[in-house]
Amino acid sequence: MSQSYQYDVLIIGSGAAGLTTALTLPNHLRIAVLSKGDLSSGSTYWAQGGVAGVLDDTDTVESHVQDTLIAGAGLCNEDAVRFTVENSRSAIDWLIEQGVPFTRNDTDDVHYDYHLTREGGHSHRRIIHAADATGAAIFTTLLARARQHSNIHLIEQQVAVDLIMASKLGREGNACLGAYVLNRATDEVDTYAARFTVLATGGAAKVYLYTSNPDSACGDGIAMAWRAGCSVGNLEFNQFHPTCLYHPQAKNFLITEALRGEGAHLKLPNGERFMARFDSREELAPRDIVARAIDHEMKRLGIDCVYLDISHKSTEFIQEHFPTVYERCLTFGIDITKEPIPVVPAAHYTCGGVVVDQHGHTDINNLYAIGETSFTGLHGANRMASNSLLECFVYARSAANDIIQQDTQVPMPEDLPQWDASLVTDSDEDVIIAHNWDELRRFMWDYVGIVRTNKRLLRALHRVRLLQYEIDEFYSNYRVSRDLIELRNLAVVADLIIRSAMRRKESRGLHYTLDYPQLSDSIVDTILRPASADD
Repeated sequence: MSQSYQYDVLIIGSGAAGLTTALTLPNHLRIAVLSKGDLSSGSTYWAQGGVAGVLDDTDTVESHVQDTLIAGAGLCNEDAVRFTVENSRSAIDWLIEQGVPFTRNDTDDVHYDYHLTREGGHSHRRIIHAADATGAAIFTTLLARARQHSNIHLIEQQVAVDLIMASKLGREGNACLGAYVLNRATDEVDTYAARFTVLATGGAAKVYLYTSNPDSACGDGIAMAWRAGCSVGNLEFNQFHPTCLYHPQAKNFLITEALRGEGAHLKLPNGERFMARFDSREELAPRDIVARAIDHEMKRLGIDCVYLDISHKSTEFIQEHFPTVYERCLTFGIDITKEPIPVVPAAHYTCGGVVVDQHGHTDINNLYAIGETSFTGLHGANRMASNSLLECFVYARSAANDIIQQDTQVPMPEDLPQWDASLVTDSDEDVIIAHNWDELRRFMWDYVGIVRTNKRLLRALHRVRLLQYEIDEFYSNYRVSRDLIELRNLAVVADLIIRSAMRRKESRGLHYTLDYPQLSDSIVDTILRPASADD
């Protein structure tokens, strides 16, 4: 039997953004943090590189701002960039206070207590990290902290279905009242009433066939917000990480950019380096340039992968700085101290998302979006390495502080109707879900990937509309499941990505089209609004 719950704050997503929000809020608020799988199933746990910030005496806010603006290919919102960078030191200090075990410097001749590395697009060493498993260190620390708070309820195996909107219930106001959530333990859809709802569900890289992301990255928050009436921005900019491990059993293991930051070389199968032909920064060029270069060489030569080689460094250096990559590759028979790593680009980060302001506000009252779910304007047309985790912490803390300011003004929603499953039956054709899931991700990879054309985008739009019709019909007649909910959300996000890409008549940053290879003189964000859904 379905259940009803009441919380002051409902946080959908248990990664860096969601946990930071929960930990920043005061103890008198009852907070639910929902994870649709295990608590560690999100992207945060798997982040390797680190957190960018202005931390030592040789770096400046202006330098970090300018690096970000350059990487964003002219499309960053400078106010958002400055807001994020100016708050980087306090956010990282907060993480240190929480007990995150960042790697310390092992020499006295330094300007900062912690070891800083450099990644693509950065002009300084400003990436604080915990060896090459920063995400795991941050997540484990924040989770342990959250478990110490009796007001924070961490609830696993909860799949958000849709937001509960006052307008759809015939009530006054453009407000979110909570969410309907599938409890995977009971297979019932429960009702969560909340004064404030926070979407921290991560990105949508699972819309592509090859991705570095875990299975949970299905764009759930973006799709739910769109259906609720929120605007979305710049969803055509999907970052493909240049270097994911190419191995039939590796699935989605990312080879951290920090390897290139510490001198690893990209090579063709014959051992030839090639990045100098594409950019003077070579391996330290921004990710979009490196990913396109690899994609170009793979297509030109008809090869399955290229190689990332750091074997010219000492064994001690490699094992000390990259223990996770070293051990993981070793399980597949690759000793990175002696041989190069086979790598391919894979969908990695969603630069666009739900349009928000500096407090994480969406278009809907009492609804916030933070982290990869949101579009803040920070990343522009291409995210610079390690700015994403920074964005999580800065905006999560800002959203939490805004909730604190609004606390006494927002009443608890009352008498919310329970989910009605009286007219649906159990499905006996789940093969349809599996087939549509595979078809969607394949045509997105083929037609809306690293290199695009008008013809490819039109084909993709035609296919996604057919799929959405089938999915909506299935959704209307059968009980919901995690697979069906995720497929429904992926189809929505795929449609938004395709339409956003069709609107951009230029090549900028991560959006590269053969039909419009040049930059446009007009620098504008791509904003889609539900009211114009059929444009």
